[in-house]
Amino acid sequence: MVLEVGSNIEAAGHGGVALVTACEADAVASRIEGVRRRVAHAGQDPDQVRIVAVTKGFGPDAVDAAVIAGLRDVGENYAQELLAKVEDSSADARWHFLGQVQRNKVRRLAPFVRTWHAIDRIAAARSVAGAGPGAEVMIQVNVIGAPSKPGCPPEDVDDLVAGCRRLPLDVSGLMAVGPAGDIEGTRKCFRWLAERARRLGLRELSMGMSDDYEIAIAEGATTLRLGRVIFGPRPGPAGARR
Repeated sequence: MVLEVGSNIEAAGHGGVALVTACEADAVASRIEGVRRRVAHAGQDPDQVRIVAVTKGFGPDAVDAAVIAGLRDVGENYAQELLAKVEDSSADARWHFLGQVQRNKVRRLAPFVRTWHAIDRIAAARSVAGAGPGAEVMIQVNVIGAPSKPGCPPEDVDDLVAGCRRLPLDVSGLMAVGPAGDIEGTRKCFRWLAERARRLGLRELSMGMSDDYEIAIAEGATTLRLGRVIFGPRPGPAGARR
């Protein structure tokens, strides 16, 4: 079965999302299996690691391809793309929202989003709790320390987790993005995040993308956010990471 989810951009609809062609579902399945082998080689049981297929920049057929290949956890960074794919894809996906939580968009997203990965302030958590009580949330930490990067400062993590735990939410873990192109820096950041999660009694670690997921696995990641390694190069400027 061939699904239109490969390279060659078509400028068409879907809220401005690029449509792509020529990627087969079995090719996606093969790449996912390759990821699972690398997870095992890095020292973890692949069945215990949640892989989130990041479809940012691809059309809704990328969602179908992932689900057909056995990967139901699908992630988006932007509200408009997620809502368009919910409408246009026929797949029974478990949706993860990976982008910064904007309170004016939470109510539209809440009926579909199972897991929110980027809670970085208590106001965002309150919005999610009000629109989708019981939702799984993760606290995003700015492990790099750059003011321009999203996430709460490391010194505020304990207080934010405590505040979120007082809300009707499933506060499952911590999330972070490592520094690009810095292997040892990434390892150090992921190790810090894993230690903090253990200290806080959190079960999930959402860390690791296409360029660094093997480091993340070695440091204890339980959730990976993968795009290019599953679907191939992302079209346009959005293809830089994930």
